[in-house]
Amino acid sequence: MENLNNSEANFQLWSLIGTVSHSIVQARQKELNQYHIPVRQYQVLRTIQELGENATLSEVAKTVERELHVISKQAVTMEKDGLIRRVKNTPKTNLLKLELTEKGLNIIKIARQSPSMDTIFAFMSAGERKQLESILNRILDNLK
Repeated sequence: MENLNNSEANFQLWSLIGTVSHSIVQARQKELNQYHIPVRQYQVLRTIQELGENATLSEVAKTVERELHVISKQAVTMEKDGLIRRVKNTPKTNLLKLELTEKGLNIIKIARQSPSMDTIFAFMSAGERKQLESILNRILDNLK
């Protein structure tokens, strides 16, 4: 990429990031298929777990960088599937808290193991992982 102009080099980097991202998601989805859960739903489950008491539709949407209406629709489906509960916070507000059900917790527990992710990132040292994480977070920050 050294001999390319900036725009062409940026396009090639963007294309590579997209290809890598798609391939990683595909590998993870193959693992999650045995639990009948899409990658994006698993990401929401993990996010609800990480947010704990602060897990609201808006906080989940913000954390996973998706539109609120998308997460809201997804939450309805996940509740029907018995993975989460949408609980009204107080009678005076429309704020809905999201809680994991036993089924949701079990899926997180058994799907936490990820042979594909272990294989994909096995060649990287801990320092390289930190560096990649830092670069990707800087890209995200720049996009905001």
